[in-house]
Amino acid sequence: MYKPIKRLFDIIFSLLAIAILSPILIPIVILLKLTGEGYIFYFQKRIGYKCNYFDIWKFATMLKDSPNIGTGTITLRKDPRITPMGGFLRMTKINELPQLFNVLKGDMSFIGPRPLVDKNFIATPKEIKDKIYLNKPGITGIGSVVFRDEEKLYSQTIMPPEQYYQEVIGPYKCELEIWYGKNISFATDLKILILTALVILMPNNTLYRSWFKDLPKAKGF
Repeated sequence: MYKPIKRLFDIIFSLLAIAILSPILIPIVILLKLTGEGYIFYFQKRIGYKCNYFDIWKFATMLKDSPNIGTGTITLRKDPRITPMGGFLRMTKINELPQLFNVLKGDMSFIGPRPLVDKNFIATPKEIKDKIYLNKPGITGIGSVVFRDEEKLYSQTIMPPEQYYQEVIGPYKCELEIWYGKNISFATDLKILILTALVILMPNNTLYRSWFKDLPKAKGF
């Protein structure tokens, strides 16, 4: 019964959020057009509900050819491919706001597993692939809360970024998303929404550990 209610919530609140945030969104659109390389949105194929592809919307924060430069799909702290305005948008998570249109369309939900790019999805074991996207991907989720500053982790490790993702971050994210699928409820989603706001304001906040005591144990960070 919760999924239909959740969809109604997504429609109502995505419309409200777009209307309320338009005074912020419109100036950002103008500034992005006038700065960097002059493009506003970044569209990327991601894996969605029941493992189907969809185009995720984001504000453009990096050079157009960034997936083919440097560390590819992995972004480091102070990555030289990030545009001057892009750094601010990424730090505040404002770059994720265009995903409100994905929510309105039904590609995504406010809360859910983060949608993977094809490369990382292919590397995920099949038994895990079949479980993660039984729920629509979200703008935020438990993985987004735990990995609030993923770029910092890449910058601190001595392992190559791709290897660190495949061996440490990726597997743990999968464990977190499977946990979410088993514990999905209005209460869980509300807590994740609150925690998302808190970690944006206080990046080092670890309140999720006491709110969700049965989370899988982290390894390697």
